[in-house]
Amino acid sequence: MTKLKIAGVPEHFNLPWHLSIENGDFSKNGIDLQWTDVPEGTGKLCQMLRDGSTDIAVILTEGIIKDITAGNDSKIVQVFVDSPLIWGIHVASGSKHEKLSDIEHGKVAISRFGSGSHLMAIVNAKNEGWDTKSLQYEIINTLDGAIEGLTEGRADYFMWEHFMTKPIVDKGIFRRIGDCPTPWPCFVIAVRNEVLNNNPEAITQLLQVINSRIINFKDIPNIDQTLADRYHQKIEDIREWLKITEWSQKKLEENTFDKVQNQLFELDIINNKIAFETAVQ
Repeated sequence: MTKLKIAGVPEHFNLPWHLSIENGDFSKNGIDLQWTDVPEGTGKLCQMLRDGSTDIAVILTEGIIKDITAGNDSKIVQVFVDSPLIWGIHVASGSKHEKLSDIEHGKVAISRFGSGSHLMAIVNAKNEGWDTKSLQYEIINTLDGAIEGLTEGRADYFMWEHFMTKPIVDKGIFRRIGDCPTPWPCFVIAVRNEVLNNNPEAITQLLQVINSRIINFKDIPNIDQTLADRYHQKIEDIREWLKITEWSQKKLEENTFDKVQNQLFELDIINNKIAFETAVQ
């Protein structure tokens, strides 16, 4: 039995992993897969890959590409979610901000530097024609931290996945004033190079197991109700999310990698570019 540590955000995208673990799919194939939920998101996941506290991460595409260019000794082995991530742009319910132009000079709440909430705030600023270099940040670590930060007025807006944040909007804690989809597939599977080199067969087997789960994921009986119950969502929201979400069993293509890396470089999020082969297996 090969023991592997995997980490990802506690969000509906990752239910296929939990179902496969609970069903014994990995253990039947000689893999003892240990999952860790990481509510802090991609910045924390990058750190865990670097320090060896996880072997594998289900992670935002832009975040791991940024970190590999900065020396993270890992590779992307597969796209996990091929559709874009819809980033909701949120303000506190009592905020004076009503539209996107109102937050141009506001302070952004981010989980940490290098996280999706940080990188996508820069992408959104570019989309809106704002000065990306003048953005100000407040580190809030988690979604709960964002609720505190916005409610207390320490930050003006916060970007997080549209559907996971919707219950907070429905409760009247946040207001959503816009959405910003990623212009690329949102989640990939990244593995530390040491693990790839020492356990190539186990990683291949792991991908086969999860791919057999996600290829028919939407056809699982009552999967909409299961998702709604587990992630405290309204079933109509889950059904809308399922319509626009597509899992993948394919490698990250070089043109997609180049698109992400070039945009990160243009926005001064990364200082150097690396070869496709350095980042992707």
